[in-house]
Amino acid sequence: MMSILISIIVLSIIVIIHEFGHFIVAKKSGILVEEFAVGMGPMIASKQIGETLYSLRAFPIGGFCRMMGEDATGEIAERSFSQKGVWTRIAVIFAGPFMNFVLAMILVICIVSTTVVIQPEITALSEGYPAEQAGLQIGDVITKIDNKGIYIYDDLQMIMSENRGEAIELEVNRNGEKIKTTLIPQQDETGRYLIGFSPLIKNGIFSKQITEYQKASIWDTITYSFDTMVFYIRYTAMGLAKVFTFHATKEEISGPIGIFQIVGDSYEAGIQHSIYAAVQNIMYIGAVLSANLGVLNLFPIPAMDGGRLLFLLLEAIRRKPINPEMEGRVHFAGFVCLMLFMVFIVYNDITKIFIG
Repeated sequence: MMSILISIIVLSIIVIIHEFGHFIVAKKSGILVEEFAVGMGPMIASKQIGETLYSLRAFPIGGFCRMMGEDATGEIAERSFSQKGVWTRIAVIFAGPFMNFVLAMILVICIVSTTVVIQPEITALSEGYPAEQAGLQIGDVITKIDNKGIYIYDDLQMIMSENRGEAIELEVNRNGEKIKTTLIPQQDETGRYLIGFSPLIKNGIFSKQITEYQKASIWDTITYSFDTMVFYIRYTAMGLAKVFTFHATKEEISGPIGIFQIVGDSYEAGIQHSIYAAVQNIMYIGAVLSANLGVLNLFPIPAMDGGRLLFLLLEAIRRKPINPEMEGRVHFAGFVCLMLFMVFIVYNDITKIFIG
């Protein structure tokens, strides 16, 4: 029961923060926000504050920000979303995904500050492994693998997991000099592909001091957190690209039920050790999910923020609005496709739970 409650809270906060992004920029832009709702479905409580109705809905998942549409008349019509300049409307739509990235960044900073910073700098080499055989040295900083930038240790791990033992080209920074070498990762007994080195680990600024690690600076924490958030964004974009190009397996696709299970499992795994570990796990999952929602809403999918942004950008380029009826039909078709896809992923979630 606690896992379900925490899953609801986490997902609700992520969506509400997204909608708050739309809300605050719309308010600052002079757009009339008719309602800001927490939850979905029938209204169970509400309060009118100024010109905006703040409501609590029956189903505690998500929320919405309803702005005045195009059918208003008179003085108030001037404050409708459609009457604002195209760049104002772009700012209002973009603010939702942007707030998801802000939330992800805050959560990552909290995690990093209380755990460790892991950087792709070599502090030790494993005897007989590819890194040693290729001539890498302690103090080398790995900057690229196959011309892909390496900013955090997770970047390296992701490339290794996708590489599956094929030859890779490493570029390292050795005392300001760029050095390139080619090596083949070695598989260990657990199936992981490794090159055989220990990364530089620093204590988070608020974490318990581990004597063999130096303390991370505030700048280390901020830059590492930003690079970690970018890693989440890049990883999510790659995953979505696989979905939309039909290269994703059903095991790689999760819908609402699957996400609930992931959040619940993370909480249960953490609480077995301590409340602190459970909170850390939930913050990590929250950061990943928030980044996921931000990226998903920037994909040019009709009926979602990305689809609306695409039409607004076309309007900005053409210097005249897109035909609203045509745009409406595109968004409606996109909505129908999304609902059909949602049915598929919910079915997929259920089969993974009961069939495996």
